[in-house]
Amino acid sequence: MASSQEKGFGRALCIITGASKGFGWSLAREIAPLLKPGSVLLLAARSGDKLQTLQADLAASEASSAGLQVRCVVADLGQKEGVESVIAEAKETRCEDIDHLLLFNNAASLGDISRYAQSFTDMSEMDSYLSFNVSSALSLTSGILTAFPQRSGLQRCVVNVSSLCAVKPFRSWVMYCTGKAARDMMFRVLAEEEPELRVLNYAPGPLDTDMQLQARSTSADENMRKSFADMHEEGRLLTCEESVAKLLKVLLEDDYPSGTHLDFYDL
Repeated sequence: MASSQEKGFGRALCIITGASKGFGWSLAREIAPLLKPGSVLLLAARSGDKLQTLQADLAASEASSAGLQVRCVVADLGQKEGVESVIAEAKETRCEDIDHLLLFNNAASLGDISRYAQSFTDMSEMDSYLSFNVSSALSLTSGILTAFPQRSGLQRCVVNVSSLCAVKPFRSWVMYCTGKAARDMMFRVLAEEEPELRVLNYAPGPLDTDMQLQARSTSADENMRKSFADMHEEGRLLTCEESVAKLLKVLLEDDYPSGTHLDFYDL
């Protein structure tokens, strides 16, 4: 009997935001071999050069599906036009041509962690942060699900790349914690409203990325800086590949309650 990893995701449209580096980059590389010929891997990010590099890497990889079409969209998801451009590119794939829709809402930013909550007096600063980190995720998800409605033979799955910060407050991280908590609840509501849809909030754990470097370098709170620096020095950070592998295993086994929050260390 074939394992879940061997069977893969079938012929799919797979959309990954924030695909130009870190977790999104690794996710694109690891999921490509699990997509059958005829699938489309749609990669979105603000950096066109990095997306083109990833696209070339996937094309040269022997592990990638021979019939996989990789498309790139350079988009600022903090802007309405950026969200619309990703949806428009996704619509180039006909719904009847796929049997699996996968949307990974990975794009996010840490925000200004060099200050404490009481210093955020400028509403426009928070509005801009929430537009990119919260509003865009809902608008993009809604647009994609509308473009690819439920039908017989189509499995639809939406993944929100979450964080421990969605459920635990971190000093001097008011913007990031607020955004992650809002996104988790947003997708929990979606799971309640759409019972046929598979929804997962996945916290990938402490990753060895540029964001972690920013965390241990610029956090206003001294204990936060020390905690992240110790994790780095002691080799307790996860690679993106480790975390992606666990996420893909969960998705392939498809045995989680829709809308749940799962952490890397829960699995």
